[in-house]
Amino acid sequence: MSDSTESGSTESGVPVPREGTELEIVGVRHGMFGGGNGVGGGSGDTSGYGRLVSPIVLPGATPRPYGGDWFDEVADELEGALEEQGLQVADVIEKTVVDRGEITFHIAREHLVPAMRTLRDDPALRFELCTGVSGVHYPGEPGRELHAVYHLRSITHNRLIRVETTAPDADPHLPSTFAVYPTNDWHERETYDFFGIVFDGHPALTRIMMPDDWLGHPQRKDYPLGGIPVEYKGAQIPAPDQRRSYN
Repeated sequence: MSDSTESGSTESGVPVPREGTELEIVGVRHGMFGGGNGVGGGSGDTSGYGRLVSPIVLPGATPRPYGGDWFDEVADELEGALEEQGLQVADVIEKTVVDRGEITFHIAREHLVPAMRTLRDDPALRFELCTGVSGVHYPGEPGRELHAVYHLRSITHNRLIRVETTAPDADPHLPSTFAVYPTNDWHERETYDFFGIVFDGHPALTRIMMPDDWLGHPQRKDYPLGGIPVEYKGAQIPAPDQRRSYN
């Protein structure tokens, strides 16, 4: 395999990493929906694809050089700036991943805020804009079940990167980045609402989509597939877990 920043994929959808990069399998998906174990396992899958078995694969750390036109430049500048602050790079950056032509820095949650401030303020980096915060739930990744992904753009240098950090289900706390990127106010509220990640230091961490008295966090993988029947004029559609199964 050639040394390229791009990753391909097999016909089964499993990504093919760059040379030297290992894949991390964090679970197996049975069927298209629900948290059960396939046919007859209580998954609630009413799609007819309950026999689908697909591994949940994440790319591992990418070895140097990262490639691209500027990936190594950004990584070098970030690591150098962290060292100037007296931080150990290995303690801050857990791994760096280049996948499908994009670069992601995995940052330890206790160092998230200083790393984000460095990415924003360092003249050679200048990622002035955070365009969103995305939550992800991997129940098969012990101690790292909850992920928060931040999408950063440098208007000065016309570059786009991602920052990713994790928290365990048992302690779903991450520091708020509101003080660095105020536009993350509503993004962090949405991630809390749907995934249950608590952003410590947020000025008003309340639900933003679901009612205040809603139980649970609907985009977690272990959230039940049930729901509220949808009423139309002259008809009523049952909740997903009450519909006919085609398995």
